[in-house]
Amino acid sequence: MKKSPLAGIALSALSGIACAQSSVLLYGIVDEGIQFNSNAGGKRQYYFASGELNGSRWGLRGTEDLGGGLKAIFVLENGFDVNTGKLGQGGLEFGRQAYVGLSSNVGTVTLGRQYDSIVDYVGPLEAGDQWAGYLGAHPADNDNFNNTNRVNNAIKYTSRTIGGFTFGGMYSLGGVAGDATRNQIWSLGGGYVNGPLTLGVGYLNVRNPNVSFYGSGGTVAPSTAGVPGSNFGDSPVISGYASAHTLQVVGTGAAYTFGAATIGATYSNTKFKDLGDTTSGPVPAGGISGTATLNNAELNFRYQLTPAFLMGAGYVFTKSSGVDGASGARYHQGALGVDYFLSKRTDVYLVGVYQKASGTDSTGRTAAASISQITPSSTNRQAALRVAMRHKF
Repeated sequence: MKKSPLAGIALSALSGIACAQSSVLLYGIVDEGIQFNSNAGGKRQYYFASGELNGSRWGLRGTEDLGGGLKAIFVLENGFDVNTGKLGQGGLEFGRQAYVGLSSNVGTVTLGRQYDSIVDYVGPLEAGDQWAGYLGAHPADNDNFNNTNRVNNAIKYTSRTIGGFTFGGMYSLGGVAGDATRNQIWSLGGGYVNGPLTLGVGYLNVRNPNVSFYGSGGTVAPSTAGVPGSNFGDSPVISGYASAHTLQVVGTGAAYTFGAATIGATYSNTKFKDLGDTTSGPVPAGGISGTATLNNAELNFRYQLTPAFLMGAGYVFTKSSGVDGASGARYHQGALGVDYFLSKRTDVYLVGVYQKASGTDSTGRTAAASISQITPSSTNRQAALRVAMRHKF
């Protein structure tokens, strides 16, 4: 029987597909511990909390070799609460990350729910991303260094490493008919690693942040009289700024390792611009307009006492300038932490954070202390302590 040329071509193509190398990895983290809040709205609080140093999660990561250096990749990552088993990120099934893309020797392009460039290039230089967790994040994580918010509907490019340099960018489509810029998000960033030196820089621009950024986590506050409800949470550091038309963050950081010690520093400038936009969120009683600015400066230090024992210390100063430079609030925050590894995958850790506030916060009231992601204090002082265990698989 004679075989046609077309049949040969088809068989060759099928043979190539059958030989493509692929793999899927199941991974995760379970982080659970006991937490103490010295002033939760006027009372002391003792409770279990899941996912502080790392958010508790499980995920699937896959890759397929398409030949010629080209690979198809995907990540589906779910966040959950160990104490109750409920979904994290407002009930989203894959609320931490969900994307698919292509990777080659010229870089990687991915589509889906992803991290912005601030998170990728500057966040790892913050103490909160290293050993202090969300308790050690900058007040209300106003610059997103600690990855409180993800980005939906995003296309993202990440370069390969060239001489120690890596760079990338991301753009999220707002999806609003007739208005291409509404709810859009874009960011740019880069990093450099050379021996003991690490540098990072990033920029983030978010339109209608109450909806597109703070409301991207699943649970969205209902609208009232056509005005979106606030998704900013209860931290008075930023809760009064839900009506901002634009959120802009500029961040940079550096770290240097000498022997067993690493010293690092970060700086960020966060602006909530064009306040009073009712298409973005609710406007406080009495109205609000203009731009509010927060500047965050951090120094951090960690020391690897032994291969299994890590110690860390950090200090953050946050200054809120209020609307258009008017007097705002100041937050002084210190953190200490120790982390002991029982094995490569299991460790126990202790983190303590103390914050003192002064001035006038975003709500127009006397500033109250508000450590990230816990109930704010009724006074200008607050302390938090956590003892926990973390297991990676």
